[in-house]
Amino acid sequence: MSTAKEKLATQVTSEILAEVRAIAHSEGQPLQALIDEALADLIEKRKNTRPRAHVMSAYNAGHEQYAELYQKLAK
Repeated sequence: MSTAKEKLATQVTSEILAEVRAIAHSEGQPLQALIDEALADLIEKRKNTRPRAHVMSAYNAGHEQYAELYQKLAK
């Protein structure tokens, strides 16, 4: 990603802004760093509509481990 910054003006609810400012303060980060992180997370989330590999791996492992229990519960 480019390190060049562009200005962006937007509006959020006062509750969201207060929460984000509190997080930034508690983590010792600038507000802009959290906004950058949130937007990057949103982009990643939207790009990957399929579940992440480690999530599916954990799901499949749990399904295999408890398959008998799931069958009993389904009855």
